[in-house]
Amino acid sequence: METKGGFYLTQIKQRQERIFEKLLRERGIEISGGQGRILFILWKNDHLTVGEISRMTSLAKNTVSIVVDGMVQKGILEREINPDNRRQTIISLTEYARTLQEEYEQVSQKMNHLFYRGFSEEERMDFEGYLARILDTLTQLEDNGN
Repeated sequence: METKGGFYLTQIKQRQERIFEKLLRERGIEISGGQGRILFILWKNDHLTVGEISRMTSLAKNTVSIVVDGMVQKGILEREINPDNRRQTIISLTEYARTLQEEYEQVSQKMNHLFYRGFSEEERMDFEGYLARILDTLTQLEDNGN
């Protein structure tokens, strides 16, 4: 039996990122999908290490480092040495990044409405439950090295 779920998820992710970035650009916000994921985490828990950001976003550490470098250059994030552990670098929001949060969240809400247009509340909840199960399975496999 041929299944197409993974193909559909990949297509959805790619289209969603393009539409989301377009909506952000229309508001004058130049942020990529990876940058947005990092910002989303830092808006909830500022002052994190690259490893913590990597774990919370499911992005590889080297990807997080590269994306953070670009965001530091753009004045969106700051890096500072952890005074309690000088081997650790702490990533923090700049004041500019804090000013982006409200508009970013408005665009996120618009994307949620677009995602679920035509879905009943029950269908939305069922769908999200299935996605959570897939994520749990993949997370367990990855964490166990399988």
